[in-house]
Amino acid sequence: MTEDAKQAIRNKLPDEDVIYSLAELFKMFGDPTRAKILECLQIKDLYVGEIAEILEMSISAVSHQLRVLRSAKLVKGTKEGKEVKYSLDDDHVTKILEYGLTHVNE
Repeated sequence: MTEDAKQAIRNKLPDEDVIYSLAELFKMFGDPTRAKILECLQIKDLYVGEIAEILEMSISAVSHQLRVLRSAKLVKGTKEGKEVKYSLDDDHVTKILEYGLTHVNE
């Protein structure tokens, strides 16, 4: 491969900050507990206690993971009375989950 061809590829790569952010995003999916929470929320919007019951985990453990997922903008919470109902942040998260499952099930 010529140096010009290599440089042409380098020029098309995203900036380092973007690559770092992408790697951080995929780390969120690298934790089995977070993946389970995301899969639950893909099926139905849920309260923390409901997620904890479904996954047979403590509320504090689920709350911790939801904070991590919120900081990554993968889930959002909507206040309903004294509780917060969680959902996937947007359709992009659904698509990432669907593509990931399709890939691992091939």
